[in-house]
Amino acid sequence: MLNKLNNATTGNLIIVSAPSAAGKTTLVTEVLRRDPRLRPSISYTSRPPRGGEVDGRDYHFVSCERFRELIDAGELLEWALVHGNYYGTGRQPIVDLCAAGFDVVLTIDVQGEEQVRRFFPEAVSVFILPPSFGTLIERITCRGEIDPGDLKVRMSNATVEVAMYSRFDYLIINDRLDEAVDDLAAIIHSSRCRRERRSVVAEQILQTFADASRSYSKLTT
Repeated sequence: MLNKLNNATTGNLIIVSAPSAAGKTTLVTEVLRRDPRLRPSISYTSRPPRGGEVDGRDYHFVSCERFRELIDAGELLEWALVHGNYYGTGRQPIVDLCAAGFDVVLTIDVQGEEQVRRFFPEAVSVFILPPSFGTLIERITCRGEIDPGDLKVRMSNATVEVAMYSRFDYLIINDRLDEAVDDLAAIIHSSRCRRERRSVVAEQILQTFADASRSYSKLTT
C-alpha cells in the first residue's frame, strides 16, 4: 500500500553541480546504476561528442543554430555558454518524469543552478568539491592533451565556481569515489523522506486510524 501511495506522488529534482572535472558525471552515473527510481536529465550541447559518447544517452548533440532556436522557443529550463560551447536543459522532460513519480538528477554547470531554482524552488541542490586545486588539475590533464589556453580558462572558472558552494543544500568532497557515491545516494534517499514530500501519504495513513477508531467505537457501544 505504501509503495503504491508513494508512486502516486511527484518525484524530486536533484541538482548536481561542480567545477569541470570534479567528478560529478562519474558520481551521478554510479548512483543512477544503483537506484531504479532515479532518472537522468539529458542535456543539450553544441559541443561535438567525446570518445564513447552517444547522442540521446550522454547528451543531445545539436548545432549552435539549433541550440539558439531552443532558447528562442522557451524550451530550455536553463542554459549557459561554458568554455565556448552551449549547454542547456529541456524543461518538459523533467516535468514529465517528476509527474510520473521518478526522481530526476540534473547534472549542470554552476551557472545553471540559479536558473533552475526559479522554476523548481523545492529542488535539492548538491555541490561536488574536489579535495584540492592540484587534484582538479590532475583530473583535467588525465583526460588527454589539453590546450594551455583552455586549461587556463578552466582553472580560472573553477576558482570562481568553487566559491559558490555555499549556495547549495549539500556539499560532497569527492576525494574517495566510493564514499562520495554513498553520500550522494544518501542525500537522494533522504530527500524522499522529507515531511512535506510525504504529507499526502501521511494524511492517508492518518485517515485509516480515524476510520478504525470509528469502527472500534461502534463495536464497544
